[in-house]
Amino acid sequence: MDSYGWLSILPPLLAIFLAIKTKHVYLSLTLGIWLGWTIMNNWNPLTGAIQTVDALVGVFANADSTRVILFSAMIGAIITFTQYSGGMKGFINWVVGRGLVKTRKSAGLLALFLGFIIFIEANICVLVSGAVSRPIFDKMRISREKLAYILDSTSAPKCIIIPLNAWGAYVLSLLAAQGIKDPVRVFVMSIPFNFYAFLAIILVLAVILSGKDIGPMKKAEKRVLEEGKLLRDGAEPLISDDVVMMAEKPGVPPRAINMILPVATMVLMMPIVLIITGKGNLMDGSGSLSVLWSVICGLTVGAIAYRAQKIMTGREITNVFMKGVSGLMPLASLMILAYAIGNTCDALGTGPFVAQVAKSTLNPGVIPAILFLVSSFIAFSTGTSWGTFAIMIPIAVPMISIIGLHPGIVIAAVLGGGVFGDHCSPISDTTIISSMAAATDHVDHVRTQIPYAFSAAGVTIVLFLIFGFIL
Repeated sequence: MDSYGWLSILPPLLAIFLAIKTKHVYLSLTLGIWLGWTIMNNWNPLTGAIQTVDALVGVFANADSTRVILFSAMIGAIITFTQYSGGMKGFINWVVGRGLVKTRKSAGLLALFLGFIIFIEANICVLVSGAVSRPIFDKMRISREKLAYILDSTSAPKCIIIPLNAWGAYVLSLLAAQGIKDPVRVFVMSIPFNFYAFLAIILVLAVILSGKDIGPMKKAEKRVLEEGKLLRDGAEPLISDDVVMMAEKPGVPPRAINMILPVATMVLMMPIVLIITGKGNLMDGSGSLSVLWSVICGLTVGAIAYRAQKIMTGREITNVFMKGVSGLMPLASLMILAYAIGNTCDALGTGPFVAQVAKSTLNPGVIPAILFLVSSFIAFSTGTSWGTFAIMIPIAVPMISIIGLHPGIVIAAVLGGGVFGDHCSPISDTTIISSMAAATDHVDHVRTQIPYAFSAAGVTIVLFLIFGFIL
């Protein structure tokens, strides 16, 4: 492989700078890819542009990457299926109708519980949990800011420590693209070191159980309890109906089973396919095959159930499927760009070069903490954890062998930093949807959540420094 030295870091730096400056992640990643291939073609911009297109098309030459892109688009169909069939509304009615929530503490625990049992995709977790919990929180006089915080802190942090979902499949494919022969094992090794994800969730649980709040959240809760105002004066709530959601079909009785059935099928099929593809060993299974076949089975079971109940015709099933897939095409497009810039950096030798520089200038013990901070900055500035993973994993993975770092802590530092930055970024889609699902002012959500996020991140940095020197 040719060595491009310092030139090899220009494409990811350009992508980072433009994403921060313009907030246009797609354009920024594309220009980063173009610069990389321009450098490799003796600074010929036209040849660089041609090679950029080839690099994007070349993403589909990798079967794992293609499967994950397909899965990520098709998960949108699961969302529209459960909405149009009345399954999501039925599930909401079923949960509320149990009458199990009678205190502020139990209301918070309900929102937390729903966030955990719906782990397939972060946004559907937020939407369902928010729809169920918001009227209960209002009745219990809990601020909308508190609900948004709970929703946000049990979406991405939870998804990144569960490999059997879209997040896990995406990370596994990025690791495989870097030549890691056993990406499932490496990902599982990183889970215990993903300190931020665990601390964020533990902090939410502590806040719910103790009823204690800090900073702006304390003022928000005091406002509700003393003045009965769910929102501050002058707040401009993002209404949850503004979220792109498909209404249930008119005249269809809402049944929880119509949501539970396809989602449960997905959850059950993931470990089954991992065991089959791993020839009896779940850890050796194919993550990309697992998630793709899981969503196919979930959609198939859902379609059969809806057809049997005469909820949808064959044409409606097709239309609802295509609407769901089209709704997540931006995510699929981001993934194509993410894989392409990773391949570009690999061709340039960016990761090995950065690893060699780090080896000669930094104490290995501080590198995990630095990776966490850099990933946090990129994700906070760009609003995308997935884009951050795409930039940082090709840079971080070579450090494992060149510097001799523990693979679990290196991957966890990048993943945790991406989640933290995304978690408190005002331009993150998960943060925005959390505000929508809670029907709260978006700025108020970010402002009240940041003290908790920074508290968890501060402890995380200390833990990375400690384990960085121990391992």
